[in-house]
Amino acid sequence: MVKICPKKLLDIMLAHIARGVTRASVLGQQATGGLIVSKRAYHEKVVDHYNNPRNVGSFDKNDPTVGTGLVGAPACGDVMKLQIKVDETSGQIVDACFKTFGCGSAIASSSVASDWIKGRPMDEAASIKNSDIARHLSLPPVKLHCSMLAEDAIKAAVKDYRQKKEKA
Repeated sequence: MVKICPKKLLDIMLAHIARGVTRASVLGQQATGGLIVSKRAYHEKVVDHYNNPRNVGSFDKNDPTVGTGLVGAPACGDVMKLQIKVDETSGQIVDACFKTFGCGSAIASSSVASDWIKGRPMDEAASIKNSDIARHLSLPPVKLHCSMLAEDAIKAAVKDYRQKKEKA
């Protein structure tokens, strides 16, 4: 995955909005009151995390106990921001949240990742692999980049937290 600056990510999101074209019409699919359904249906775990995402939100990025990972996939337009709140004495992730602009699989991958890292030490959280997330959600090969983004976002959030600590 490519890590790009927030300005570029914003440009990608605005380009999608400016086109005024939904993913459903681009892909020749039908929107059904939420998740877009195509000939290849989403697995029930993806649908559950899409319809009931866990840990949506954001923390104050200036909080010294917060690490922020912002990653994107320019090819498909998915953008993921994952934040962790860390207990400074134990190094354990005590809370996590995310905001994702993308398809159902990207949102589900973010939701799963934010759930899995809560309560874990940072090194353990950073060792979560995209293949674990993809397997859990039964993602098809064409959607593996979504789980890769989630893995990259976790690592970026941990890295950001550690960089803040070094500067302090």
